[in-house]
Amino acid sequence: MYIPQYQLSNLRKLMVPNKVVVVYGPRRVGKTTLLEHLIQELEGSYHMVNGEDVFVQQILSSQSIDKLKNFIGQKKWFIIDEAQKIPHIGLNLKLIVDHVPDIRIIATGSSSFDLASKVGEPLTGRKWTLRLFPLAQMELAQKENAAQTAARLENRLIYGSYPEVVLGEDDQMRQRYLKEIISSYLYKDILELEGLRHSDKLVRLLQLLAFQIGKEVSFAELGGQLGLSKNTVDRYLELLEKAFVVYKLRGFSRNLRKEVSKNPRYYFYDNGIRNALIQNFNPPSLRDDIGQIWENYLVMERLKKQEYSGMMCANYFWRTYDRKEVDWIEEREGRIFAYEFKWNPSAKAVLPNDFIRAYPQTNFERVDPLNYSGFIT
Repeated sequence: MYIPQYQLSNLRKLMVPNKVVVVYGPRRVGKTTLLEHLIQELEGSYHMVNGEDVFVQQILSSQSIDKLKNFIGQKKWFIIDEAQKIPHIGLNLKLIVDHVPDIRIIATGSSSFDLASKVGEPLTGRKWTLRLFPLAQMELAQKENAAQTAARLENRLIYGSYPEVVLGEDDQMRQRYLKEIISSYLYKDILELEGLRHSDKLVRLLQLLAFQIGKEVSFAELGGQLGLSKNTVDRYLELLEKAFVVYKLRGFSRNLRKEVSKNPRYYFYDNGIRNALIQNFNPPSLRDDIGQIWENYLVMERLKKQEYSGMMCANYFWRTYDRKEVDWIEEREGRIFAYEFKWNPSAKAVLPNDFIRAYPQTNFERVDPLNYSGFIT
């Protein structure tokens, strides 16, 4: 069963002549599926290649205008899956865009640190960027009613929303698939980087992060627990972020004396990956971390909504040294929007007085299982 992807319609809008659309996203979230459904509409006027093919790598890293033109031929759509595998791909795409009239190009990559560094400067002014996530609730809502969504919420908090997990037959298969992603795909792009040391500690680093969702992370403290320097931890976290394993959220501050903004918070791109890392697939009723996985779920679903619907905003958390905090803050349209995440619908949720005094025009909303739909869809 195909669940319609929101980025398919966004991709159609951005595909204009002599532009490159770069599609980033974790492995196994549906980038190839996205391309396959797009090409069904192109009526044969496309050329699709995979960057892992050695022959493709040779041609598309040649920096020869004639070779590139001959390779594309008369096609008006040129699609490259796993483009980060191709040396000098950015410069060669620039040559194609500048010398092949009316060409439309799509390049996908599962590691933004590799592909972005290759296409960034050469394609300045010549590209659009789209991000792809595990399935969003706003996509799943197209195939289920409100009662089904409510019944499946706890399962999504535990197993996440990778396409094969959502479509899986039972929980045992879901657990097996998530463990396979971790062992075979999760670190593939990072481990292929030259000179990466202590790769065995990546799993341990992520396990430590898994227990700190919703809390500020100290690089020095993590380094002490792992036997790594603070700078090494910083570098590993940067790589994990750019490989779409974790998302970094910074603190909000307007330089008030009490505000904490130095250390970031980290969230996992998928709840299932987080729970597989700590080997805990217990239902919410048997967990002491339900607040953390609820917060992680809402953060990532909100990011999906922002990306897919074109919301332009900056995201933060807020906390003071005396432990007053706000879970989620958005700056958009020249205004501040604050949200508190509560798994228990009866739990109290109010803005701290310090925040109200500092930012009196803030819009405030609590998000719980009774009203979360509007926040993420």
